Amino acid sequence: MATQGAARIDVELALRQESDPVPAGRAEQIAAVLPKGVLFAASAPPPAEQVRVPQMEWTLTSAWPYQGRTATGGAAVHYAAGHERLVRPMILADGFGYGPSDVRGLWHHLNTPYPPHQQRLLDQLLAQGIDVVLLGFGARHTHIQANAGVAATCIRRAISERAGNAPLIVGGLGMGGLVTRYALAEMENRGEDHQTATYLSYDSPHNGAWIPLILQQLAYFAQSLSPAEPGQAALIASPAAQQLLWAWVESGRYSGPVATSSPLRTEFLADLRRVGWFPVRPRKLGVANGAADGTGRNVPPDHLVFEWSALGGLVGATVRTQPERGVNRHVGGMRAVPMWASKSYTSDVGAFDGVPGGTLPLYGVLADKLGAPIANRYRSTCFVPTVSAVALQYDPLEWPVDLYTDIASLSPEQSQLDDYQCDSHNSEHGEVTGVLADWILGQLGK
Repeated sequence: MATQGAARIDVELALRQESDPVPAGRAEQIAAVLPKGVLFAASAPPPAEQVRVPQMEWTLTSAWPYQGRTATGGAAVHYAAGHERLVRPMILADGFGYGPSDVRGLWHHLNTPYPPHQQRLLDQLLAQGIDVVLLGFGARHTHIQANAGVAATCIRRAISERAGNAPLIVGGLGMGGLVTRYALAEMENRGEDHQTATYLSYDSPHNGAWIPLILQQLAYFAQSLSPAEPGQAALIASPAAQQLLWAWVESGRYSGPVATSSPLRTEFLADLRRVGWFPVRPRKLGVANGAADGTGRNVPPDHLVFEWSALGGLVGATVRTQPERGVNRHVGGMRAVPMWASKSYTSDVGAFDGVPGGTLPLYGVLADKLGAPIANRYRSTCFVPTVSAVALQYDPLEWPVDLYTDIASLSPEQSQLDDYQCDSHNSEHGEVTGVLADWILGQLGK
């Protein structure tokens, strides 16, 4: 289990910038060897022959301001076979990331052929008579409530342009499932008819997600030494990350609680409760990229992931997998002599890296950027635990849940979804697999 009361991180500082003068040019040398840009900010552009041109494109402005700001976005509308306008709209929202959405890339991602017969999910939905509306956001990294207003506008537009009265299907990939969950609940809270019969989340972190704390700290470390352009810290520090992650740190030197360190997460959860927690009227469906039987990945806790060193040892980092709870367990450290040297220790934090769930190659991508050798078993870590993606009923701050729960043995009442499907193995977060695609097509065909 993971508990928030004692879950914390402590940083032991061995050097402080003010203690020694920085040699001329040292900062520039260090900045040159650190990774640049925001990892997972944008996918590679799809091949031209695999880009489907939408019949319509919508420019969207949020239905409501949030904290004095109005979010924006857009949607790509793809008509089903034989349709000349919207008839049975299905809105699918983009997920977690930095910067604007790429809805054409989203099409390519969701329509990638999956084994064993190389079928494509979106093509099959269109053939089934379902019009696909891919919803993107001008700033994926902003507050969930702000982008939920964009989703509400998209729902209104779909209703106004629809021929007939077929109910909508609304949902999203990853965080997009949280955005649309909030949008539908808020519309109900305001007394607005969203005309949605089915809500669908795709590996959405209903109770929270996980990015290793040592990787969060390394992002801040790199940004502080190479601040000229937005780096990975821009994503980690974003409102969306603070609302999404179960454990979060505000800087590379932060010591303190990790499950309640950001008021944005506690405020978001309170706001979600205010609007009803989940929408009431739609049938609530969800799929999880994680396995159902409680089988995790072969990522043992408290193991060395990689060591990196450059400039003759003046700059470097040690990264370890998250230990299983305990007190003052070493998770890694970083140095940039003479500006920074630190070691990080966690207490009462669960070993999330290897638990069942949708994965991301978080360790692997960073190691590759640094040129550090890394064993294949450590490349990917759990991002959305299965217990979160299927919305098991437990407190999303305290997480009093067995991360290796055998979901298949549970009664349906233990989930806040009406029905769900887990993958047959722990696949990558957001990946379209045969098990999940076939279940979705079966559910929507009813």
